[in-house]
Amino acid sequence: MTLRWWMPPLLAIQFLTRIPVPGLSRLHSDDVAAGLVRAVGWFPLAGGLVGAISAAVLVLTDGLWPRAVAVIITLIVEARLTGAFHEDAVADFCDGFGGGQTPTRIHEIMKDSRIGAYGTVGLNLAIGLRAALLWALPAGLVVPALIASASFGRWLAVVPKALLSSPPGIEGVASEIVSGTGARQLAVASLVAFPFLLPIVWLRPEAALLAIIAAAAFIWWFCRFLMRHLGGVTGDCLGFAVYSGQLIVLLCMTSTWPAA
Repeated sequence: MTLRWWMPPLLAIQFLTRIPVPGLSRLHSDDVAAGLVRAVGWFPLAGGLVGAISAAVLVLTDGLWPRAVAVIITLIVEARLTGAFHEDAVADFCDGFGGGQTPTRIHEIMKDSRIGAYGTVGLNLAIGLRAALLWALPAGLVVPALIASASFGRWLAVVPKALLSSPPGIEGVASEIVSGTGARQLAVASLVAFPFLLPIVWLRPEAALLAIIAAAAFIWWFCRFLMRHLGGVTGDCLGFAVYSGQLIVLLCMTSTWPAA
């Protein structure tokens, strides 16, 4: 079956979520591999979709229960929607770099299905911080901030994909996607993410600028950190980048600096 223009966006949704996507089961394995590389540019679209669904859940539940309860329900629904894909990566990343001393050992720990102390603490703190930020968002910013952060997080993961290669000797789907990702996919991802970010740029331009600066600093640190300790980037590292991107946007949107 020929890979058509509309298939990479659907592959991005299928890869990053548990949303049923019809019409892809007939694809040949070679088409899927090629499509996943092209799908990288559409990751922010999948993130925007997840963010929109999460925002709808938060708005609906916020009218029935206190905000704290609504936030927890929203995070539960989102975890089901994504299969806790990125939360699992956060735990693996914290375990791997917390307990490993060599690239080989770090990768072995990240591939271990068990979760250790570093992963438990890191994941709980990440989810707790995100919940607190969603709770703290002003009512008028809840929907645009949640959607923008979800899309921006997926965009942020595309950057190290485009800048770094996989560590030597590492194979798998993530490795194949990383090796095929370059400037073209990053450019597409940037264009796809822009509409999801535009509302927060309009509503809080200073917070949006702060998020861009913070993201640039994170990318600079993250790429240097990965090359020094791992020699490249893996799927778990990219999942950690997604969650970090979401936190960056939410932190900037709830920040009181600069003072109004």
